[in-house]
Amino acid sequence: MSEVLNNHMAKRRFFIVFCLFIGIAIAYVDRVNVSLLAANDPFLIEMGIKSQPVQIGMMMSIFLIAYGLANVILGPLGDVIGPRKMMTICVAVMLVSVMVSSIATIFMVLLIGRAILGVGEGAYYPQQSLFIRNWIPVKERGLANGLWTVGQGVAPALSMPILAYIISQWGWRANFYCCILLTIIPLALFWFCTTDRPRQDKRMSQAELDYIEAGMEKTDNAVVEQEKLPLLQRWKIMSVNAHYWVLVIWYMCLQFMGWGLATWMPVYLKMAKGFSWAEMGWMASLPFVLSIFARFAGGVLSDKIGHCAPILFAAMLVGTVSLYGSIVIPGKYISAVCLALGYGGVTLGTPAAWTLLQSGLVSSKVLSTAGGAMNGIANGFSALSPIIIGFFISAMGNYNSGIYCLIVSGVIGIATGSILVLKKY
Repeated sequence: MSEVLNNHMAKRRFFIVFCLFIGIAIAYVDRVNVSLLAANDPFLIEMGIKSQPVQIGMMMSIFLIAYGLANVILGPLGDVIGPRKMMTICVAVMLVSVMVSSIATIFMVLLIGRAILGVGEGAYYPQQSLFIRNWIPVKERGLANGLWTVGQGVAPALSMPILAYIISQWGWRANFYCCILLTIIPLALFWFCTTDRPRQDKRMSQAELDYIEAGMEKTDNAVVEQEKLPLLQRWKIMSVNAHYWVLVIWYMCLQFMGWGLATWMPVYLKMAKGFSWAEMGWMASLPFVLSIFARFAGGVLSDKIGHCAPILFAAMLVGTVSLYGSIVIPGKYISAVCLALGYGGVTLGTPAAWTLLQSGLVSSKVLSTAGGAMNGIANGFSALSPIIIGFFISAMGNYNSGIYCLIVSGVIGIATGSILVLKKY
C-alpha cells in the first residue's frame, strides 16, 4: 500500500487532493473551535451566556442551519462558475466569519459570525466533488476521497488540545486569531495552485493528462462538460433519480449518527458510564482517531472492490452493532471503545458515498447541485439529532435511550445500503 501511495502522491492530480485535505481540515477547525469556548468561563461571562445551555447550543445550531441551507441553495453555483472560483469565494467568506467572531463583544455578533461560517462552509463542501470528478480517474476516486475526508477526522483530533492550550495561555480571542491565520492557507492554495480541469494546469505533464483523460467515464466529452443547465432543469434530473435519493437517505443516517455521537458521547461517558472528567476527555477523542483510519480504509476499499454499496452496507452494520454492544456489554471501557467503533464504523462509508455520487450515480452536469443537496439535507436533518436524543433521554429517564435512537437510524442506513447493494452499485 505504501508503494502505491508513493507512486500516486508524486502526481499533479494528488496535489489537488492534498489541497482538498488542507481545505476541509481547516474548515473543521473553524467549525468545532466553539466547543472549547463552551467550557471557557471568561468567554461565557463576557458573552453573557454563563449557565445558559440554550444559548450555548445556539453556537452550533445557527451554524448547522446556515450550513444546510447553503449546501442546497449555493452549492449549485459550482456547476456554473467552476470549483476553483467557488471554493476561493467560500474560503474568503470563512475568513470573514472568523474575523467577525474575533472582534465580538456581544453574543449576537458571535452568532452572526457563526452564521457566516455556515454559509461559507455549506457552499464549499459540494465543490470538492467537482474537483474529484474533474481531476481523478474513476479507478482512483475511492483513494482520493479517502485521503481528503481524512481531514475531517484529523482536524478535531489534533486541534482540540492545541487550541485549548492557546486559549489557556492567551485567552479566547486567540482561538479565532489562530483560525484567521490558518484559513489564509487554503485561500492561497485554491486561488494560486489549482485549476478547474487538468488541461488548464500549466504544470501538468502530457503523460499524466493522457492518463487522467483515459481513466474518465466513457460518456464524458467536452461538449457535455461545458453545458450549463438551468437550476430548475438540474433539480428535475435529480428528482427522478430514485437511487440518488436512496443514497441521500443513507447519508442522512450517517450524519444523524455522527452528530448525535459527537454531541452526546462526552455526557454519556460521564453520566451513564461513570468516567471521570480526565478519563472522559481522552476517551471522547478516540472516535475521531478511529475515523481517520476508517475513512482512508473506506476509500481504498472502494477502489479495490470496484463497488461502493457493499461498503455503505458494511459501515452501517459495523456502526450499529457496535453501538448496541456499548449498551449490552458490561464494563465502562469496553462500552467507550464500542461507542468509538460505532463512530469509526459509520465513517468508513463516507468516502464510498462520495465516490458513488461522483462515479455515474448522477449526471456530471448536476454533480455540484446533487452533492450540495445531499450534504445540505443530511446535515440540516442531523441538526435535529442532539435535540431528538435529548428528548428521548428526558422522556425515558436514561441515557441508553439516546443510543437506541442512534441504533434506529443505523437500521435505516443498513436497509438503504442493502437496496444499493441489490442494484449492484
